[in-house]
Amino acid sequence: MTGCDASVVSSVVSFLNRINGVDLGIMKKAIAIIVLGLLLSNITFADSKFKYDPVFKNSLVYFNQWLYDNGHHQYLNLDTGVVWKNFSGVDKIYDKFTGTNNLNIKGYKGRWTIPFKASPNRDTLIYYLYKYLYSHETGDKNTKQWGRYEIQPSKSPYEFKSDLREDKFVKKQMQKKALLSYLLFEDDKIVIDEITPKDKFGEFVDNSTKLRAMSMGKSLVSYVAGHAICAGYIDSVESKIDDWPLLKDTLYDGQKLIDILNMRAGDHKYVYNSVFWDGNEADVELFGVNMRKMRGKKKSKPKYNYNVVNTNLIFNYILFKSGDNFEKLLNDVFQKKVRIKNSVYFHKFIHKHMNESRSRSLGDANAMFFATRYDYLRISKSIMDDWQNDTCVGKYLKTIYESRVHKTGRPKDEKDSWTNPTGYAGQFHTNYSGMKKRAVMGMDGYGGQHIIIDFDRSRIVVINSMHLNYNWNKIAHSVIKKGK
Repeated sequence: MTGCDASVVSSVVSFLNRINGVDLGIMKKAIAIIVLGLLLSNITFADSKFKYDPVFKNSLVYFNQWLYDNGHHQYLNLDTGVVWKNFSGVDKIYDKFTGTNNLNIKGYKGRWTIPFKASPNRDTLIYYLYKYLYSHETGDKNTKQWGRYEIQPSKSPYEFKSDLREDKFVKKQMQKKALLSYLLFEDDKIVIDEITPKDKFGEFVDNSTKLRAMSMGKSLVSYVAGHAICAGYIDSVESKIDDWPLLKDTLYDGQKLIDILNMRAGDHKYVYNSVFWDGNEADVELFGVNMRKMRGKKKSKPKYNYNVVNTNLIFNYILFKSGDNFEKLLNDVFQKKVRIKNSVYFHKFIHKHMNESRSRSLGDANAMFFATRYDYLRISKSIMDDWQNDTCVGKYLKTIYESRVHKTGRPKDEKDSWTNPTGYAGQFHTNYSGMKKRAVMGMDGYGGQHIIIDFDRSRIVVINSMHLNYNWNKIAHSVIKKGK
C-alpha cells in the first residue's frame, strides 16, 4: 500500500469511528466523497512524476518579423517602426521590423501547442500556424532550431489522376474549422480535393507548403524501418537490439524491435508521451543524451505506453545500422519509391557544442516530418501499393498488423480520432470501430493530422489541420467505414 493509500484509509477508519448515530443517507454521501477523494488522490499521485509545465514564451518578435518578411503587412502596424540597416560587406539592405501586429492573439502559458480543448480564434491560429510550420527555421529563440534530413524531389514524381466531386459538408468544414487540407483518394484517383480558403488560411498555405506531420511522423519512421529490414540493415522485427552502445545498461537493451514498434517496452515508469519522469521533454536532446538518464532503469511488465522515445529509438537505430547509407535509405524510400514531387524532411538535432559526426553518433535523427499535402498522399498511396502488391515492405506492414496490440488505459469514444482505433500496429493505429475485421491502418498527429488507409477497398483520406475542431467522425472515419 502506498503512503497515499494508507493515509486515506486511516482517515476513513477515523471517520467511521465518529459517525455512530448519523443519518444513513448522510453517511453514504460522506463515504462517497471520501472514496472519490481516494480515487483522485491516486490519479494525482500516479501522474505527478510526468507533470510537464515548461516555460514557453509566446514571443511575437519573430512572428512579426515573419509576417513582414513574407508580405503579410495587413496584419502589422507599420507606422510603429521599420528600421533599415545596411550591413557592411553585404550587398543588400536588411530590413528589420520592430513594431507590433494588429491581431487578437491568445497565447497558452506553459504550452508550445494549442491545448486540445481550446477554442482559438483565427488570429490565434495564424500565430500558431507560424509556430508549427516556420518557427523552427526563423531563428526564434523560443523554438528549437532544428537541422534537416532532407530528401530532394524525384526526377519523375508520381502524378495523380483526378475525378473531382463536390462534398458540401467537407467544403463547409474547410470554411468554418481549422482545416488546412482534405484529400480523398479512391479508384486510383483523387475524388475530393479541398484546401483552406483564401479568407481562412489560404494566404499562408498552398500546394507547395510543407505541413507538419506531428505524430504522423511515428508511422513514417515505421515505414522507413520496413525498408531498412528489406535492404538488409536489420534482420527482422523480431531482432533483438543488443548491438547498440547507446542502449547499454538501459531497459531497452536487448529488447525486440517489434516491442519497441508497438510501444510495449516496459518503460511506463520513466516516460509518458513526450515527457520523462523528471519532467524534462524527451524530444529536445540527442537520443544518446536522453539514454544517459535511462541507465540503470529496469524494465517493467510490458504494456502499451505511447511515447516519442520509442519512435526516436527506432529511427536512430536505423541510423546506426545503416551508417553512411542512412541518407541513401531515405532517398530510396521517398525519392525513388514514393516519388515525391517536392522535398520532404525529418528534423535533425543540432548540438552547438558537437561536430556533425559526434552528434550523429549520439543519434541526431528526429521523427518530426514535413511534406506538402499531395506528398502525404503520395506516401500513403505507396504504403497501400506495398500492402496490395505484397512487396517485401508490404510483408513488413502485414507482419506488424498481425502483431498489433490493444491500447490500454484510454477511454473509448467512437467519434474521437485518438480513442476510436483501439489497436496499435508498429506505430500505426488500427481496429477502428466498425472496421475491426478489415485491413485498415491510420496515422494520427496532434492538432488533427490524420491519414486512414483502407487496404481492402483502396481508399485513402489525408487531413492536415491546425486544430482538431472539425468533425473527424464524419469526414474521416465514416468516409472510410461506409465507402462510396
